[in-house]
Amino acid sequence: MSTDPKPAAGQPHEVENLDNHECWRLLRSVTVGRMAVWVDDHPDIFPINYKVDHGTLVFRTAEGTKLQAATGDTPVAVEADGVDADRGIAWSVVIKGQAAAVKNTEEILDTVGLLLFPWQAGKKDHFVRITPDSITGRRFKIVPPLTWWTPLDDATRSGFE
Repeated sequence: MSTDPKPAAGQPHEVENLDNHECWRLLRSVTVGRMAVWVDDHPDIFPINYKVDHGTLVFRTAEGTKLQAATGDTPVAVEADGVDADRGIAWSVVIKGQAAAVKNTEEILDTVGLLLFPWQAGKKDHFVRITPDSITGRRFKIVPPLTWWTPLDDATRSGFE
C-alpha cells in the first residue's frame, strides 16, 4: 500500500482515511499513545506505552486513577500519531473500545511475553487490554504555515510587540 496521501482532483490537501490494515500497521510503528477516559464527572487523558496484540492494545500500569477509569464501565479511546518529517506526512489513528484488566493466568503469561516495558519507573504490575469497537485513521500532507495564514495572525502578533 502506498504511504502517500491520495488527494482528490483539485484538492491538494485532502485527508486520506485509512483502512483497518493500515491503521494497525501504523499503531505497530509507534509505542506511545494517549488514552482518554472518564473520571468521576470529567474526561482525562493519560499517556500510555503499549503493544499491539492480536487486534487489541495492551499496556501496563500501577494502581490508581488510570487503572480504575480504564477498567470501569465507560469505554476508552486511544490516539497515536506520527510524522514523517522528510516527506511532510502526518497520521493519526484512534481506537475506541472497552478496556479490561488481564486476569487469566495464561493470558498474563502471554502479555508478559510482549516485552512491554513502561517508561516510568515504579511497580506497574497491572496489564490492561483494550478491545476496539472501532478504529479510524487519517493521513495528510503537512502544509506550510502560510497556507493557512489569516489577517488575525498579524493582529495577534502585533498585540505582543
